[in-house]
Amino acid sequence: MASDRYDVKLTPQAEEDLARLRSWADQATLAILELEADPLRGHTLLGSLRGTRSLEFSLMGSGVHRALYVVLETDRVCLVFILGPHENIYDKARRRVAALKRSGTI
Repeated sequence: MASDRYDVKLTPQAEEDLARLRSWADQATLAILELEADPLRGHTLLGSLRGTRSLEFSLMGSGVHRALYVVLETDRVCLVFILGPHENIYDKARRRVAALKRSGTI
């Protein structure tokens, strides 16, 4: 019987984002891992970020954060490409998506 679960993978830049969260990294990891069972949990984005999703989660003592990702259906993978507080995340995300598209990752 095939598993309905997805793998959650982070790009190297997203791993750096996670490391910068320091004491909140474990909380953020737990939130992101919810995508294994529900890859469509985050809301869809439009415009230059069309095809990506944004998962909102709260970190106790650090406020609301986002994890932006793409769902790679054929590989059953949620690829997280940026993590951080809401402020300016979408501007940074546009640059990262452009680089992922240039590299053929997405």
